[in-house]
Amino acid sequence: MRILWVKADKLLPVQNGGNIRSYHVLRRLASQHELTFLSYYAGQQDRNYEEELQQELPGAVALCTGDRELSGLARGIDYLTHIGNAAPYAVSRFARDDVRSRIAGWFAEKCFDVAVCDFLDAAVNFPEKLTIPSVLFQHNVESEIWRRHAETERNFVRKRMYIVEFRKMLRYEQEAVRNFHHVIAVSENDRSLMTQWVDGDRITVVPTGVDLSQYSPGPSATESSPLVMFVGAMDWEPNVDGMEFFCREVWPTIQAQVPGARLRIVGRNPGKRTERLASDSIEVTGLVPSVVEHLRESSVVVVPLRIGGGTRLKIYEAMATGKAVVSTTVGAEGLEVHHGEDIMIADGSQVFAQAVIMLLRDRNLRSKFEKAALTTAARCDWPAIGDRFADVLQAVATEKALLVETLAEGIR
Repeated sequence: MRILWVKADKLLPVQNGGNIRSYHVLRRLASQHELTFLSYYAGQQDRNYEEELQQELPGAVALCTGDRELSGLARGIDYLTHIGNAAPYAVSRFARDDVRSRIAGWFAEKCFDVAVCDFLDAAVNFPEKLTIPSVLFQHNVESEIWRRHAETERNFVRKRMYIVEFRKMLRYEQEAVRNFHHVIAVSENDRSLMTQWVDGDRITVVPTGVDLSQYSPGPSATESSPLVMFVGAMDWEPNVDGMEFFCREVWPTIQAQVPGARLRIVGRNPGKRTERLASDSIEVTGLVPSVVEHLRESSVVVVPLRIGGGTRLKIYEAMATGKAVVSTTVGAEGLEVHHGEDIMIADGSQVFAQAVIMLLRDRNLRSKFEKAALTTAARCDWPAIGDRFADVLQAVATEKALLVETLAEGIR
């Protein structure tokens, strides 16, 4: 197959969940098919990124749009300039004329058998009329994330902003899901949400995987100093919200009942809200060279998310290192895991705290969950996931090609 894959922003370094998922699928596709990966990014031209991208994915096209990277106050001002747009800011800020022109040219020339739009934000640069079989890769149902933001936000101004963006995102996402020929979701829950907008036959679930060559068990955690671990990018609002909730409402109970327990928050770009969580018993590491060693040191891994969508790779990564995991329902949403067997699902601060306490106190119980976690993770190696993704692309490309041929026969 000749595959075009379009992604907004940089793929490398592979740090966040979406990039991890895309990277492993892309590597598998590139090993078996003719793949062209288009990555466009803001800021100054990054020669190191472009060279590394060529090494990882030969033939990749990297477009530097030259736009200034925004953060803080500048991002807020930019948001206000886009507030009148029908499209949500999370999408409209990625619209680029040069990217649209490049993609439109490829579509006009029919250079590919199938095209993949990676995340909803890249969809803004796809042609309105898709003349090549096109697949939308939905790592999340974005509107669901914004809905949960609006529900849980306490600050009045941010809450109003989330409500506005949720409504825009819902309209935009519904249109995109209907426009693309097929959608790949990462969980049955996401598929269920999107089948309210389009026929279920047009949505296929390709689940999340884990790199078993990288994530594997290490020495057992030190019994004398129980360590609770959270791993996740700390510049992603659902992670920040989750850890604020955990530290405020869950951790004091655990500390009171398990003397000497420590909490380590591992993840890049912790802001002031996360740094304020640090204390004598809570460590905030920031970016680390590898999370594997940190996971191996842990006694229990927690995923106390209250908002978010898609699936959390961090759970399978923890399981692959042989760790017992406690998660909220939202945190484990969409994963093929089972409460009481390979994971503990706990909603509410006291229930969550007691689940962690039981695992910290009972080594035999923890061992049972650790063994079950390893068995679950073993079924999710990335090469197998990449092959399932390729099967969907091949089916979409074949189906559309047959439709075009049938129409041509009818005309003759």
